[in-house]
Amino acid sequence: MLQQFENHIRKNFPFLKEKRLLVTVSGGIDSMVLLYLCHQLQLNFAAAHCNFQLRGDESDGDEQFVRTLCQELHIPVFVEKFVTEAFAAQHKLSIQVVARKLRYDWFETILQNHDYDYILTAHHLDDSLETFLINFTRGTGLDGLTGIPEQNDKIIRPLLIFSREEIITFAKENKVPWREDSSNATDKYLRNKLRHQIIPALKELNSGLLQSFEKTTEHLKQAQSLVDDASLIVFQNIVEEADNQLKINIQELIRYKNHNAYIYQWLKPMGFTDWTAVYDLIDAQSGKQVFSDTHVVLKDRNHLIVYPIQQVEETVYLIKQNQADVKVPLKMTFCKAEAVSVQTTNTIFVDEAKLQFPLQVRKWQEGDVFYPLGMNGKKKVSKFFKDEKTALPDKLNTWLLCSENQIVWIIGKRADDRFKITNQTTSILQIQLQE
Repeated sequence: MLQQFENHIRKNFPFLKEKRLLVTVSGGIDSMVLLYLCHQLQLNFAAAHCNFQLRGDESDGDEQFVRTLCQELHIPVFVEKFVTEAFAAQHKLSIQVVARKLRYDWFETILQNHDYDYILTAHHLDDSLETFLINFTRGTGLDGLTGIPEQNDKIIRPLLIFSREEIITFAKENKVPWREDSSNATDKYLRNKLRHQIIPALKELNSGLLQSFEKTTEHLKQAQSLVDDASLIVFQNIVEEADNQLKINIQELIRYKNHNAYIYQWLKPMGFTDWTAVYDLIDAQSGKQVFSDTHVVLKDRNHLIVYPIQQVEETVYLIKQNQADVKVPLKMTFCKAEAVSVQTTNTIFVDEAKLQFPLQVRKWQEGDVFYPLGMNGKKKVSKFFKDEKTALPDKLNTWLLCSENQIVWIIGKRADDRFKITNQTTSILQIQLQE
């Protein structure tokens, strides 16, 4: 197995020989074998152990075991204790989800703070099969049926070519020490139930189950590659990318027989799960929205618009008198003008004497009112957006330039009539939004 591991690294991950690696070590048999193999190959690595404090003295015993072994082998080790249960209760998440988040956030912190390049985990072929079955039973797309990937950016899983049985045999033959996790014996968790009940039954039907699984996932990965290629071609034809959002042309989209499949491919990375609701947006009324934890997809007339969920910006930015350049939150210039030239949505001219400094730049709010330039009377900003058919993402990104409590300019859209140039104006201020 050592020779096979070395050949695997040389063939598929030759760059690891020159990198600083972080090997995740729980103390269980899989991670201890990975630690042993990396040590035998004399890779440049440190160990990282998470104590989730979920099993009392047993968790502390695992920590001490890893510390002692690493000290004996002269391997640097990082250890972190987590209050996992409290974090899960506070955020109303499962222990498994929280443990994964805490673990990988911490690993990433070590990489950044201590100049390590990659994280190595001890996932093996049986783990990949279990993941396949979990995704299959819960419902998934093609990518969810390809098992655990060998590499996700900085995370590498070099033991995926080995079965659990091979790892156990190697550990026993080479006297690799390990700790047993009592939680692995219970069928409380779905993964354990699959491991103890379902997979053994499947192996009775097919003794070469793992080999068949490897072949199947390889075919599925090839199919996924074809899907990705086709999806990219359609994406480039009918989707506009601008200002951190996607704009999908519905009329162009529905020309494709499997248009829902394209929507799935494009939106799945953004965390959407209620696919029926997403697909129904095609025929929904304008303004209908579907949310994921991080993104919104909005039906806006003839388009589906996808953009990140943004926290309401409450910061007010001040602009002093005679300040020529503003860089935050928008790039704007202020300069005196001898006369008024062409006024556009990005350039306005105002009567400087009517301004009260410092000016303020803030996000618009419900109830805001202004006097549109060239019109008699006032109008709510929300009504202005409606009349202009402004899409929701654009509304969320709109800033106001204000003098005291009065709107001077809906920046990039419309100036206020109260600050316009008149025959009595003695000082003209030109304000320009820089693209």
